[in-house]
Amino acid sequence: MPEPHELRIPVRYSETDQMGVVHHGSYVIWLEEGRTALMASLGFPYDEVEKRGFAMAVRNLDLRYREPAKYGDTVLVRTTVERFRSASILYHYEVLRELDQRRLAEGAAEVACLNLRRGWAPAQLPTDIRTALENYLNGPT
Repeated sequence: MPEPHELRIPVRYSETDQMGVVHHGSYVIWLEEGRTALMASLGFPYDEVEKRGFAMAVRNLDLRYREPAKYGDTVLVRTTVERFRSASILYHYEVLRELDQRRLAEGAAEVACLNLRRGWAPAQLPTDIRTALENYLNGPT
């Protein structure tokens, strides 16, 4: 598997309950942040992809919680592309507590490419994105 993209996120008070434990829904947002940061690092920020007439919609999300994150923690969201097909990308995630590297959650999300100019119709990934993903998966040469 290629080197994961790492994104540091300080846990905000608004993401926690009264006991200072992160609400489960916050993890889904963190995964999206990780996914969009990885794609931006490959040269494809989501806003630019959308300007070209494409969207990446979540088709499937799998998330397993292992330990709670708490207010005051900083988490590391490690994101990798596991595979891609003609019209979809499968991402894998690990959420770790930065301080002790304990795994807090892990999961996967499959996103489908959609053509915004054709009424959100399924679309093949643009060639340049497929090429960047191939290069990412094959690692440095």
